[in-house]
Amino acid sequence: MTERSRKARAGGSQSNQESPLGLARMNDRIFDRFSEFIKAELGIKMPTSKKTLLEARLQKRLRDLDMSTHEEYCEYLFSPEGMEQELVNLVDVVTTNTTDFFREPKHFSLLLERVLPALFLSKGVGRKVNVWSAGCSSGEEPYTLAMVLSEYARENTGFIFNILATDISTQVLRMAVRAVYPESKIGPIPQDYRKRYLLRSKDRTRRLVRIGPDARGHVRFRRLNFMEEFSFEEQLDIIFCRNVVIYFDRPTQEKLFSRFCRKLAPGGYLFIGHSESLAGMNLPLEPIAPTVYRKI
Repeated sequence: MTERSRKARAGGSQSNQESPLGLARMNDRIFDRFSEFIKAELGIKMPTSKKTLLEARLQKRLRDLDMSTHEEYCEYLFSPEGMEQELVNLVDVVTTNTTDFFREPKHFSLLLERVLPALFLSKGVGRKVNVWSAGCSSGEEPYTLAMVLSEYARENTGFIFNILATDISTQVLRMAVRAVYPESKIGPIPQDYRKRYLLRSKDRTRRLVRIGPDARGHVRFRRLNFMEEFSFEEQLDIIFCRNVVIYFDRPTQEKLFSRFCRKLAPGGYLFIGHSESLAGMNLPLEPIAPTVYRKI
């Protein structure tokens, strides 16, 4: 912690206010500053109704930095040191990471039955299918994709693929790269997939599994902020972006989907979440199933 932030703590503690639950209170001015920054930097809308949630989520950061008020934290965050060292922690605080293996299972059935056969037919043997799991959280989605596409490859010689998985949160990306999960999470994974693609801990009392190399080797992870330019060059055949844009306002959603379409190859597929909609957006997509679209 810098001398500057320590002095801010000493000066700010006298005016600190606490909620009835003992949490530091955030005044409206500080919340507005956070809200505007989060919207501009991350695209995430942070209305006044989220103020109490943000207060609560920032408590651990205040404790870790030995701060007692959000004013101190705000001053530190917007300092050069804070922008370099603390911004990644703020991202982890404000992002929501809820995911499961085989979440929305109809999407994966559609992949096997319609999407992958169509892509294999159009691209031909030995032509790589590029897949992007955008907003991959702790890795359950890209590893599900890796298992499903590996199963298709087992039955179709010459089918090859690559999966890019991105998220803005460094915390969940570390979990994804580690690829270790509690046994309680693998319920949705079919039994034959478990035998082929999961490794159980040698210490059975730990009740942990790891994604095996046959699936893990197809996925590469990287950090990506949707508000920044997409720096990867390859055209994509499949994009999964599910239950991510619900945190953005409508203009930001349309801008983001337009950018997705520019990265999607003609005839490529976009999968979105069932709580999301493209209605009214001017996009070069045609629906092929609920929440699944094909680029025209």
